[in-house]
Amino acid sequence: MPQMTAGGFRKLLDKSAWFPDCRHLASGFTSTALATLTTGAWPAQHGIVADSWYERATKTRVHASDEALLAGTLMSEAAESSCNVSAVALNPMHARLFAGTQKADFYWMDDRGQFQTNGDAPFWLQPYNDRKSIEKLHDARWVVPGVRADAPALRTLTYDPKHPEQFLALYKASPFAQDTLFDFVGELITAEGLGQKNSQDVLCVIESSTELLGYETGARNPLMEQLVLHLDRRLEALLTQLTRSHGDAGFNLAVMGAHGAPDAPAAGTRARMAVDGEALARKIDTALAARGLGRVEKFLYPFLYLDSAGFRDAEEIRKAAGHALLDQPPVADFFTAEGASSAKNGWLGRLRNSFHSRRSGDLMVSYQPGYVENFGQSWGISYGSLYNYDVRVPLCFYGPQFRPGIFDRTVEAVDVAPTLARALGVADPSSSMGRVLAEALA
Repeated sequence: MPQMTAGGFRKLLDKSAWFPDCRHLASGFTSTALATLTTGAWPAQHGIVADSWYERATKTRVHASDEALLAGTLMSEAAESSCNVSAVALNPMHARLFAGTQKADFYWMDDRGQFQTNGDAPFWLQPYNDRKSIEKLHDARWVVPGVRADAPALRTLTYDPKHPEQFLALYKASPFAQDTLFDFVGELITAEGLGQKNSQDVLCVIESSTELLGYETGARNPLMEQLVLHLDRRLEALLTQLTRSHGDAGFNLAVMGAHGAPDAPAAGTRARMAVDGEALARKIDTALAARGLGRVEKFLYPFLYLDSAGFRDAEEIRKAAGHALLDQPPVADFFTAEGASSAKNGWLGRLRNSFHSRRSGDLMVSYQPGYVENFGQSWGISYGSLYNYDVRVPLCFYGPQFRPGIFDRTVEAVDVAPTLARALGVADPSSSMGRVLAEALA
């Protein structure tokens, strides 16, 4: 974007090891991608196959968590090597999942907009929360920076005391929450003296305002553009703070994306492109029942769980369900628990990377490009597809341990953890299967 500052993303692209074509070659759910980045493994190994999945034993939906993670993390290796590890996020699960170790210090935002921590609260935390009370932002106007005072707001953070959760959702998907997150990170760095002691400090910041807004607007929307520009300014402020306190050679910074986002379907095509998962499952259930081949137990996008009790060949039923799925216009491909698939070439690899034998049910479903899950409303998008708009993300390594340059070759999200492990001088995570991006190391 031409409006970006000289000291934010532009500075990173000019002075970092920049990989413009880094790919999450698996389903692009937020929790899934965070787990891949920190473990250096795909969902097939680390087990975080989506933000939630179905557990047959309890017949309940299970949400992604650090307890459900089946692989070691970069942060846990750093902690075992006597690094001081901290993770900051709006969502507590994101912080815990990325860290993957109880030896880390977690900071997250609660439902009152206050930051909390997993240990004893440091002396500076409550004063910070008092200064940053979100009550001051009730009915705040989100405006384009620099416009006249009476210009129309892009959005108003409307507060209804009967529905405070609605205000909180607007707040977390706005530049006001971005400001609070980065202000907190700045306070943490200063108050705890990060990077200014004999020990090595590792700090992870998970910015999710763009993710939350994306659920509502999709990738291309004036609100999203303004939020990304605001993120650029906050990144510039963070780089300025670190340079002033630590010097140009006193810190390293890695910036990576968890996933992209599709465009929101146009109004005229939304009825076709927003998929009703329950209706889709009923159609497959009817097709299987007509052939006497079991029933559908549960569909939780992108996984289909079948009831094949009493049948000798479960894979026959899976294939029948897969071919019934292909008869539905929204469906592009399927992948079964034993590896049968309608996909070929690279798409088959993406499906295989996404499928965990115990959590992904009987089949994985891939929709056609641009199709999204219908959340029962006439707007919004879903994440989790295998397409490049979801899985292709930028990757930058900045600092004295990295060699500036543009590296055009395609790299993978599993390469991030072993590369950072090499830079930190710690062991690779236990299930890491990526390569060290040695070309980026100074």
